[in-house]
Amino acid sequence: MREIKLLFRKDLLILLNNIKLILKNPLRLLPYAAIVGYFFFIYWMRFDSFDEGATQEMPDMEGIPQVNFAMQNIIGGVTILALGLMIFQLYKATKNNVSFFKMADVNLLFTGPVRPENLLIYYMGRSLLPSLGAGILFVAYGASQLAEQWDLTVGNIVFMILGFALFFFMISPIRFLVYTLHTKYGVIEYIRNGVIVLGILLGLMILIPGLMAEKFWQGMFSWIASPWFDFFPLVGWSRGIIGYLSHQNLWISLGFLGIYGLAYFSVVKLVLEYSGFYYEDVLEATKTNEEKIEKVRGKKEQSESQMSLNAKKKLALPDFGVGGKAFYWRNYVHSSRQDFHPLFGLYALIFAGLGIIFAVLSLFDWFSHIVVYVYMLILLLIYFLSGIGRTSVGDLKKPYFFLVPASWTSKFWNVIKLDIVQILLFSGVMIVPSVFIAGLDWLLIPSFLVAIVAFYLTGFGINLIPQIGLEESWDKFLIKPLMIGGILLFGLIPAVVVSIVAFAITKQFVWTMVAISVSMAFIALILLHVALDILKRLEFKEV
Repeated sequence: MREIKLLFRKDLLILLNNIKLILKNPLRLLPYAAIVGYFFFIYWMRFDSFDEGATQEMPDMEGIPQVNFAMQNIIGGVTILALGLMIFQLYKATKNNVSFFKMADVNLLFTGPVRPENLLIYYMGRSLLPSLGAGILFVAYGASQLAEQWDLTVGNIVFMILGFALFFFMISPIRFLVYTLHTKYGVIEYIRNGVIVLGILLGLMILIPGLMAEKFWQGMFSWIASPWFDFFPLVGWSRGIIGYLSHQNLWISLGFLGIYGLAYFSVVKLVLEYSGFYYEDVLEATKTNEEKIEKVRGKKEQSESQMSLNAKKKLALPDFGVGGKAFYWRNYVHSSRQDFHPLFGLYALIFAGLGIIFAVLSLFDWFSHIVVYVYMLILLLIYFLSGIGRTSVGDLKKPYFFLVPASWTSKFWNVIKLDIVQILLFSGVMIVPSVFIAGLDWLLIPSFLVAIVAFYLTGFGINLIPQIGLEESWDKFLIKPLMIGGILLFGLIPAVVVSIVAFAITKQFVWTMVAISVSMAFIALILLHVALDILKRLEFKEV
């Protein structure tokens, strides 16, 4: 017990030092103040509109009860997301270990006179604090959207926070237990196969009721969203706790909290029983986590071999030429090792296949075309984020980018040429069959092709311009957020508004896609022109 108290005192002193640093530089509180102000504004607007509007009357429940398919699908959709996260984390546990420590803790405590068991118990329990913080933020945002539907009482807020926090909290100890059992008994293959079988069974729990229903979308979540699924480990328990908002039964939610407590106690006992001398396994995971944090913060350059499927593949490629074409050749070689084909790989095949499957299912009325439209919008967002991340790796971070004897236009084009070809091939393979299978408007084909390339190039330009245009670290720290915010405020947001207006006028998604493709193409061209102009000036200044 004395060791636990000393560890708690250490963390308390670290917290006090961080508070002192904040007091010395109050500007660090500005982002948090902005978040609090946003939530306050949302709540004020919600309650203000609630007071001015008329109260909604409960529908007449006499007669034949009607199934609320919208609420059923919302509950089922959220449950599926949580189940997918749980399955992914369990499968990830069969690949590598999880760590509750940082390198500073490793260097200080692993060599100190502290029992490994007490150290693991303290840090495993302390991991509840980040989960509570994430739960508070998630509930603060989600509750702001639900302020009109439910009363935000203390009990409702507390059970919502606990439901989300305990789910995320329990995943890490279970992952640690899985890797511990593998280290001691070598049962990783059995656990991995069990996780795969569990994922297949959960998929059948969606497929079977969907096929039994009149329409697939009406029945696909009937089992997952049913009350008995609240007894499913972790996901169901959290849903049972959060369900206090609807049933207002304190004992039911406390019962699920008790189940969580028993589960955590059992996991801790099993971990202490089989973990043994865990320092070596934890050290590797801790070092990996530290490297990831440094890459996110920009202190360490990201590796171009991340997510590579054929890192050791031997290649025999022709010479593409000299000058700027060397960048295209280099990207082609890297893409050949990263995927099974440099132009159309496994990831593109999966995403394109999903789009075609959605189109086929909508043809048989399993669900409406809205699912296909939403999937297109998700792809636009994914490639926008990919464009932002593209500037953190590759040739743009290398000194030889400025030394290759070629025009800036040639160098810049060859850097992004392969990306454009890959995007056009993927989007063409996905959108053309989907449009003809689902019977959609043919204008979606050219508009989607233009939109997905424009979103990628816009994300590429948003992060590239501040990165190459600002040299001093303080300029990047202070001015970069303003530049990015200005681009979003005066570029991306107006384009989204134009597309929404187009949909409001025409009530057709195709004209929404046309509007957003034209708007984003215009923004992408401006950003690329500015980036190329900055690159030219940057070389002149360097020379």
